[in-house]
Amino acid sequence: MYDYLVVGAGLYGAVFAQEAKRAGKSVLVIDKRPHVAGNIYTEKIEGIHVHRYGAHIFHTNNKQVWEYITQFADFNRFTNSPVANYKGELYSMPFNMYTFNKMWGVVTPEQAQKKIEEQRAEIQGEPQNLEQQAISLVGRDIFEKLVKGYTEKQWGRDCKELPAFIIKRLPVRLTFDNNYFNALYQGIPIGGYTKLVERLLEGIEVRLDRDYLADKSNWDAMARKVVYTGAIDAYFNFQLGNLEYRSVRFETEVLDIPNFQGNAAVNYTDRETPWTRIIEHKWFEFGKDEHGNELPKTVISREYASEWKPGDEPYYPVNDEKNSARYQAYQALAQRESHVIFGGRLGEYTYYDMDQVIAAALERSRQELA
Repeated sequence: MYDYLVVGAGLYGAVFAQEAKRAGKSVLVIDKRPHVAGNIYTEKIEGIHVHRYGAHIFHTNNKQVWEYITQFADFNRFTNSPVANYKGELYSMPFNMYTFNKMWGVVTPEQAQKKIEEQRAEIQGEPQNLEQQAISLVGRDIFEKLVKGYTEKQWGRDCKELPAFIIKRLPVRLTFDNNYFNALYQGIPIGGYTKLVERLLEGIEVRLDRDYLADKSNWDAMARKVVYTGAIDAYFNFQLGNLEYRSVRFETEVLDIPNFQGNAAVNYTDRETPWTRIIEHKWFEFGKDEHGNELPKTVISREYASEWKPGDEPYYPVNDEKNSARYQAYQALAQRESHVIFGGRLGEYTYYDMDQVIAAALERSRQELA
């Protein structure tokens, strides 16, 4: 009999398991995948740490979270500065003075502000959808070239049908700062995210290729309490209907050249290009191996957004009115499960950045283990 069965060896589960172990509790971690680290799993290909489930760039302004996670890995100084490709035209992301200069030929913040204000004027009152919200932030020109096509591919819906809040955190700067996140602490763990999670799970029993829901009663009998980080609707056998997600498909290639696009992330913002972005993984670690040697090959991943269906990996919750109401109903069921803690992006049906996952797991573990 374990004190805790942690279902899912991703970041939330690994942090909770680490804290439970520190508190002297016995812990078993299981995962249905053949590896730990969940969606932040990295695998080494041609000397490059490849982000198997999409790019993950750690960033936070939370000093406590930074001090916690850097106990388990050293981080490099990677700064996220993506590039937007619109039909062969390249623009800086986030939207900054380089973007405005390329778009309009303006050279001063005052000129850029004036141009944005002119184009914002078409939106009167509170924005009612994502299109109106984006135009109210950056104007019609930038919306049409750099927001509309990318967003519609990402969400599979017209921008007029998407809620305004999705894009409220869009960075817009009247400076030449290309730092997308602008966070106090950011970087990539040296050695990859898998190594980081393995450090979190050191000294803890982990069993892989184990499907909790396929044998739930037997797993439940093995522990006093369960920490469940899978999909909350799957836990309840979808009895209230499926919660909706957007999914992502990856096409990964090893190329026999040292440099494909010269940047870790390039977003393709026109509607016609089928992929949303291309990741070139070596640039997360400056194109070098752990000994500082140049890498002769490169690995790229094209990302294709799609509507989630059973069997796909769920990535982004569709937090519209219908799904939010359905989640609230599932949450009411979850509150009756006194022996189960629901956590993480799937257990809580919310989009979490990595630092938010860590903060949530630490807070829940403090409440539970106090």
